[in-house]
Amino acid sequence: MKARNEMNPEFTWDFSDIYASVEDWEKAVKAADSMIDMLPALHGTLGDSADSLKKALDTLFAAQEAAEKPYIYAMLFKSADNSNPAAQEMEAKAVSLLVKLSTAASFVEPEIVAIPEETLNSYMAEPGLATYRHVLEDTSRARAHTLDEKSERMLAQLGDAARTPDDCFTMLTTVDLEYPAIKDENGNEVRLTNGNMSVYRESRDRSVREATFEGFFGTYRKYINTIAAMYSGSVKLDSYYASVRGYGSACEKALDGGNVPVSVYDSLVEAVHGALPAMKKYLALRKKALGLEKIDMFDLYAPMVDDVDFTVKFEQAKELVKKATEPLGKRYGELLDEAYANRWMDVYENKGKTSGAFSCGVYGVHPYVLLNYTDTLDDAFTVAHELGHAMHSYLSSEKQDYVNHDYRIMVAEVASTVNEVLLTMYLLKTETDKKRRAYILNHFLEGFRTTVFRQTLFAEFERKAHDAYQSGTPLTAQTLCGIYKDLISEYYDGIGINDIMQYEWAYVSHFYRAYYVYQYATGFSSAVAIVRRILDTGDASGYLEFLTLGGSDYPLEELKVAGIDLTRPDAVASALKTFSDTVDELDALLAQID
Repeated sequence: MKARNEMNPEFTWDFSDIYASVEDWEKAVKAADSMIDMLPALHGTLGDSADSLKKALDTLFAAQEAAEKPYIYAMLFKSADNSNPAAQEMEAKAVSLLVKLSTAASFVEPEIVAIPEETLNSYMAEPGLATYRHVLEDTSRARAHTLDEKSERMLAQLGDAARTPDDCFTMLTTVDLEYPAIKDENGNEVRLTNGNMSVYRESRDRSVREATFEGFFGTYRKYINTIAAMYSGSVKLDSYYASVRGYGSACEKALDGGNVPVSVYDSLVEAVHGALPAMKKYLALRKKALGLEKIDMFDLYAPMVDDVDFTVKFEQAKELVKKATEPLGKRYGELLDEAYANRWMDVYENKGKTSGAFSCGVYGVHPYVLLNYTDTLDDAFTVAHELGHAMHSYLSSEKQDYVNHDYRIMVAEVASTVNEVLLTMYLLKTETDKKRRAYILNHFLEGFRTTVFRQTLFAEFERKAHDAYQSGTPLTAQTLCGIYKDLISEYYDGIGINDIMQYEWAYVSHFYRAYYVYQYATGFSSAVAIVRRILDTGDASGYLEFLTLGGSDYPLEELKVAGIDLTRPDAVASALKTFSDTVDELDALLAQID
């Protein structure tokens, strides 16, 4: 694998769009530090008048914007090569700056909630505070969970240390951990990596698939007690924050940030459990299509159609994404062109690079997308996915001021998944070869399996792990692996559950951001409904407006602008029916091919 300095710059990020040099970054850090030093002088003034409140909020958000940008720069710089000592030092310095900001601003929320509700409402009626209306309403809503000033300051000071479980997991899995070598389909020895594991688990050679799973998750098994201790620490912190703020559970606290009732979470799990018979039907079809007497977990990613070459080079992926998203209008396509031309994407894997993929918005600049591209159809869908995030960030930042630009986690996966579904529909519309159509349908079903069913399984794992801790059960490796094995046995009823699969939970980085993953499932369900509406009516206006809303309203309200109401079962139920119908469609098509 190439070192970072050996990569072709054409396929790497251009950091100069944020800062021209590291020296400029250092100046920005100092400037932000000075702005943070101005905050204590505002202490005790927020309730004096509407003007005093506006002055304080202006100063606070200016400091926040000034501190956030250097952090994002450092985080991206380190993500490109986590082994780079300079990048590690920069990120640590930037994190310390954010902790200083959080500590210095810890008096703000307590002072706001100390303002009598009637008085605060009169302040919010003033035109000068229009920008902050939603922020103030949200802060007031959290009155019951906001602590006194001293306690808020102590929690803020804990912020840096609280990153330790996630930081340890990142360094272990991207820098220190080394996977074994396996034999590929041609008998050549290849070393597994975070990037190529997804390629070999799709091998048509069953022995390669099995070796991939055994080698990859076997590596996590070697460190399972350490990883269990890391995750246990993360769960303990989640539970601590929930307890001191007066929530009944970590789940309730996590969802309350977006004003999402726990009933939305519970109804998702209930709906997916109700669709498990359709999953069992899909697994039986997969077993039949692969010609297997027995199907195991390591067979779930293998293509169900033989002799289909679906290699997709990066240049092809860019063009596919642009064509697929044409229903979203001319401006959307122009923004994609800008992303392609101006190095918004860091494309290929290198030593020390963060695994997987992500998109990170930079207010006032443009989003940055991390990929680990390996020329597969899955990778093309990842490009579509991350560019969906990027366009959401860009359009929200363009329309909203800094205070309201950042969308909540609850809607974070909608735009990304809309792009994936659009790409699926485009491929099905343009492809006439039966085998390739079957391959695309299989990919669509795998999207359901991995995004709706699997992420809901992950969500249940999180819930059960947190509940176990709250009930006094130590989160040992044995406990966590037991919880996970029970869940995969339930969700994948009818197939072999290899012993190695109980360790799969240990590599899921999102678990260190509690109760994030369920939103992949709600996001996918919402996206299917949104795309169907756009393609049926030719009208994308509601969805495009949704993309500009940022964090200016609560997620459930923003989704209603796009025509989705998650407080009702319709969107999830409709998506799961689409899954069942698509299983039947693929079954019929495979019969024609046979």
